[in-house]
Amino acid sequence: MVDGIQDFLCWRGPASVNVFVLGAGSTPFPNETFHLAGLVPDRVLPFTLTEPPEDIAALGLVSYDLDFENTSLDLRAYTGAVLRRVCEGTRSVAWAAFEGSFSYDRLLTDSVADQVYGYCVSGSEPVVVWDVATLRSDDWRQRVAGARAALDVLRSASK
Repeated sequence: MVDGIQDFLCWRGPASVNVFVLGAGSTPFPNETFHLAGLVPDRVLPFTLTEPPEDIAALGLVSYDLDFENTSLDLRAYTGAVLRRVCEGTRSVAWAAFEGSFSYDRLLTDSVADQVYGYCVSGSEPVVVWDVATLRSDDWRQRVAGARAALDVLRSASK
């Protein structure tokens, strides 16, 4: 059994940190935004998500795959730095989650909390977890629920 998140981030070859940003608009950040913690991704793949509900469309939701060929890099620190950066200067919620966890109906819900390995709400410090046991814990589900509550406030303010 794998105890660390890093191995899961390498499932398709390169290490891929997947970040979602709600509230910073629909225009992807420039690639230089992700040059952080002494690391530069080999690829920055932004995805403006299609067919969002109206409240999400008003806020903007963009997903980023941040790929690194070197799979031994310290991606925990990097993930925290990315979450902090994408929440700066805007009212937003960002989270890092495993590939395939995304669904408009399940954003930061209990059903995907164990697939979310980091989050940040603008105005606060990012939280990043790097072990599977913590992701499966009730405490982590409650912490992700706090981020979900911030997301819900943001969504309701856009209506």
